[in-house]
Amino acid sequence: MLEKLRLVEEKLTEIETALSAEDLYSDPAAAARLLKEQKELTPVVEAYRAYRRAERDLADAQELMGGDDPEMRELAQAEYEDAKERLTRLEQEIKILLLPKDENDDKNVIVEIRGGVGGEEAALFAHSLYRMYSMYAESKRYAIEVLSLNETELGGVKEISFEVRGLGAWARFKYESGTHRVQRVPETESSGRIHTSAATVAVLPEAEEVEVQIDPADLQIDTYRSGGAGGQHVNKTESAIRITHLPTGLVVECQDERSQHKNKDRAMKILRTKLYEMQQAALDKERASERRSQVGSGDRSERVRTYNYPQGRVTDHRIGLTLHRLDAVLNGDLDEIIDALTAADQAEKLRAGGDASAV
Repeated sequence: MLEKLRLVEEKLTEIETALSAEDLYSDPAAAARLLKEQKELTPVVEAYRAYRRAERDLADAQELMGGDDPEMRELAQAEYEDAKERLTRLEQEIKILLLPKDENDDKNVIVEIRGGVGGEEAALFAHSLYRMYSMYAESKRYAIEVLSLNETELGGVKEISFEVRGLGAWARFKYESGTHRVQRVPETESSGRIHTSAATVAVLPEAEEVEVQIDPADLQIDTYRSGGAGGQHVNKTESAIRITHLPTGLVVECQDERSQHKNKDRAMKILRTKLYEMQQAALDKERASERRSQVGSGDRSERVRTYNYPQGRVTDHRIGLTLHRLDAVLNGDLDEIIDALTAADQAEKLRAGGDASAV
């Protein structure tokens, strides 16, 4: 591993030399590639250099521990223990840094939330989840844009699709896919009984046009009048768009914009992302024997989290994490949960054999 790290350090030095060239930005694409590589390699090299310093400190301390001065031996012993602890910590840190990177981590995401079992109460819970993710995105300075929305008369959400834009959006949202369950006394319940309802969440890495080629001949595009609660434009013009991808049978609808053109653009964005997800799922299936372990399958049918109102707690079932601060979580304070899921995923990958072979 150390030899590979030395080669990574040399590579970073070469990149930094190239970045100092006067004609760097004569080729913007090459410059962007170099900057990206520098950003990826710098944390690894910094950890490697810290590891080497700890090794030197350990060797120096061992030498001083053999001296005649008792006080100096005691100080050397303390330095030895400190250097040993740093080496252990840095070795683990380096192993995590060298794990295969998720190529989608820096991408924007499209999140879909659907009310599940529980009728109107499930729709109200789906709205609570959208509010939670919106507040979390705001705390991370990500931008959110609603792509498609189907509301209920009581303010619930039957289904919503929205885009989260920002560097690292996929890395922070990717563990949210699955079934989210709520236990509470519904606003629609007069007897005070606790009900259990559910909503499903799907998080998809946004696909670029270059990643998914769509033949216009494969599309059936229909227009219709918007429906549901809404503004004056609803049911006035045929601005809503339904796109059917004939080879796969995928159907995407958008009706939230007054402009037919904008609705079509949004529908195409969702369609590209869903086709990209299908391509990735097919690749994962082909590579099943080589695929590394991960926390959660991303399957909507998997129960991932329970929000219990009477007890004020949130439990993530994949890692057995329970927090007794439901209000804070529903107000977008998700970092503790997401950080724990990320750490658990890294631990699973390390156990599955992740090592420096990724460099």
